[in-house]
Amino acid sequence: MPAARSPRIQEISWGRMTVDGLGEGKDFKLYPGGGRPWDWTETGTRHEPGIQPADVEELLDNGATLVVLSEGFDGRLRVDPATLRFLQDRAVEVHVARTEEAVELYNTLAAREPVGGLFHSTC
Repeated sequence: MPAARSPRIQEISWGRMTVDGLGEGKDFKLYPGGGRPWDWTETGTRHEPGIQPADVEELLDNGATLVVLSEGFDGRLRVDPATLRFLQDRAVEVHVARTEEAVELYNTLAAREPVGGLFHSTC
């Protein structure tokens, strides 16, 4: 049985994303076979120190073998160094980029790889 595909991001603009099968939202966690809105308060994520290991754990639990992390349109969302170590310790390839570049890369990878991503649609 072929692996589930990661949902494609159809549109992205300030404060709004549209994702195949998930509809509209502000921030999303996406992974092979699905995704959901990303609520930062679940893990205590703030712009600094940034994306937490607990934020990416769900991506791996759902089959992602590489990860794309969005820093926001203006690059204000950081990635906690502990998160990069967490992914490195699990031999997971990670890409960190501002939102527009992150979406483009994610959509390219989603067409052929079990990719996961965290996407922030503002700052």
